[in-house]
Amino acid sequence: MDQIKIGKFIAELRKNKNMTQEQLGEKLGVSFKTISKWENGRGLPELSTLKPLSDELGISINELLSGEKIEQQDYINKLEENMLNTLDYSDKKVKRVKSACLLVAIFIGLILITLFVLFEIDITRMRNNEAVFFSTWGFQYAPPINIDDVNMENAIKKYLVGEDEKNNHYENEKSFVAIRIYLINEDSKDKYYIYAWVLQEKYYLENGEVIKDTGSSIPYKFELVKENNEFIVNDYDIPRDGSYYAKDMKHIFPNSVLRDMENIHTDGTIERLSLEIKNEVDLYFHK
Repeated sequence: MDQIKIGKFIAELRKNKNMTQEQLGEKLGVSFKTISKWENGRGLPELSTLKPLSDELGISINELLSGEKIEQQDYINKLEENMLNTLDYSDKKVKRVKSACLLVAIFIGLILITLFVLFEIDITRMRNNEAVFFSTWGFQYAPPINIDDVNMENAIKKYLVGEDEKNNHYENEKSFVAIRIYLINEDSKDKYYIYAWVLQEKYYLENGEVIKDTGSSIPYKFELVKENNEFIVNDYDIPRDGSYYAKDMKHIFPNSVLRDMENIHTDGTIERLSLEIKNEVDLYFHK
């Protein structure tokens, strides 16, 4: 079916009747844009408008679909041809609609699958007491603070400060500790292994000036026990210096912790620990 030919035929007949696109559209109950689309060959009239359009233009449906006036002797042949063309056009239109519906269904399906995956990620994190990444579903969740973790960290700091201050060089010297804990493993009900990076520095006050004495930045494996609801450092392990360092690191720390510790000087950990100690120093010496 030649849409261009039909469109030109409609335009010619309309103009012969001195009708504008708006006037023809009003008679058919469609917009002038629809008439323009037909006349420019960008579409064909719907089946429901074929009879009214043919009547307004003073032609038969057969002639409308042929895009020309038909002689009587060719009428039957043209009628059969137009019927076949109409069925073919309708079939193609149905296929286009089905294809469009399929694409929409696939798109909606992908959106639903994505939302389901994101939802499952958040549900899994909530079950593990971790904060949610997405709040698409309208809820917020933050994991409860594990008081035991806080108490373990405080027990480690207290232990390290106490051990360090046994060797103070100055009367007003004070040791400060900042910790990043990477992993806590519960070995038994009351026994824990903690893998952490520790920044430890000692300061003293001389003539009103705060002076740094010593400092260290070392990875630790701590063994803690819980007695009477209180955590106590039972033992610790650190890598040896020099050629033993790499071997000891692999022996002491799990692979997951080792991977994180490889970024200790680039991920901002040292800077954060240094700032934490600086704030404590300023507060302690009233700076």
